[in-house]
Amino acid sequence: MSLQLKKPSVLPGFGLTMGLTLFYLSALVLIPLAGLVLKTKSMGWSRFAATVTQPEILASYRLSVGASLAGAVVDAVFGFLVAWVLVRYTFPGKKLIDAVVDLPFALPTAVSGIALSALYARDGWIGRLLPQGVEISYTHWGVIIALTFVGLPFVVRTLQPALEDLDPQFEEAAASLGADRLQTFFRVILPTVLPALLTGFSLAFARALGEYGSVVFIAGTSAGQAQIVPMHIVSKLEEYDYAAATALGVMMLLASFVLLLTVNVLQWWSRRYAT
Repeated sequence: MSLQLKKPSVLPGFGLTMGLTLFYLSALVLIPLAGLVLKTKSMGWSRFAATVTQPEILASYRLSVGASLAGAVVDAVFGFLVAWVLVRYTFPGKKLIDAVVDLPFALPTAVSGIALSALYARDGWIGRLLPQGVEISYTHWGVIIALTFVGLPFVVRTLQPALEDLDPQFEEAAASLGADRLQTFFRVILPTVLPALLTGFSLAFARALGEYGSVVFIAGTSAGQAQIVPMHIVSKLEEYDYAAATALGVMMLLASFVLLLTVNVLQWWSRRYAT
């Protein structure tokens, strides 16, 4: 009995395309990541543990994960609302709003960071309206705002196709059976789009976890200010401490791997729950 590895196709070329795929992934993903791990291995376990467990590094872990999670949650809520409005309603300026959603994609991260710091600084347009003693720039709140800004398009663009495929007749059927709006949302709409929502959430979270350019301006680079892990990595590189920088990079790599694994499990569970 022969083992069939691929489905029959009208167009040949599985061997060639598979070979190019493996070459591409190896050259651009696997080999650089392997080099990162090997560079860290050369520093020894004791130095590695001492480097990644320094008090300021542990604080940056908490800030990076916590701010990324908070930003992704905000993006999931408001990204759902934005996608719902863009899909379900027609109104003047809809195309303009649809284009504005993609601005964090198009803007260089440094530009977005400068814009946010100019807005939320004490003498900025928004900063000057804040109550006395409330600071956004150079605090954890500034980091969360920056990470929320860069992650919003991932949620909106992931949810839009799922909402477009959602037939409004299901909602009408639920209403005809006596379901109110909350019941219709939680029992009909949310289970259907939950896999797409989790995908958008994970993309926003992963994007925020590795963000640097938009955060450095609003968080600051001085000691004692809110600093995320990528800022410490850049600091180590400026000090020519490449081993320490790669050690922190490995920790971020492990965090990203755990994140993606968790999201894949949640997506599998949500698809199974939806069916």
